Amino acid sequence: MSSSDDLPVARSLAELAGLIERQKGLFVRWSRGPETDLGEASSTDELTGVPMNGLSANPLDVEDWWEDRSRTLWVARRLYDYAHLPHDKGPGVRPWVLAGRETSRGPDNEPLVSDVRPLCWIDGSVIEAAREEVARQESRWGTLRRTGR
Repeated sequence: MSSSDDLPVARSLAELAGLIERQKGLFVRWSRGPETDLGEASSTDELTGVPMNGLSANPLDVEDWWEDRSRTLWVARRLYDYAHLPHDKGPGVRPWVLAGRETSRGPDNEPLVSDVRPLCWIDGSVIEAAREEVARQESRWGTLRRTGR
């Protein structure tokens, strides 16, 4: 693995849509980056502190039920759903794409991924484009951001 600074940067939703067309088994992770994450090689359940057997990530593969709908909208949704994480997790947290093998599921049913291979960072402008793409949809759609009671 090369340094996080050496990773290419995806600069558009179309670029990410093309990436998921060409390669299966991709995930997006919101963190301080591969160098930090791969040193630990696992995530921790924030509620209990229990270490998990892989990195928590979200799948980018298009599901069969999506059929022939826009891959760009698919990617926009996958990014939009978790765009609150940099705010919640603090400075330096940003999205990056990885290839890997799903080993199990975390407490929110998210994939836990091992054998991680970092592919690219996702530029902040892509997150803004995802927000704009979602805003253009006719239905009301909120992020997966949870608030305390």
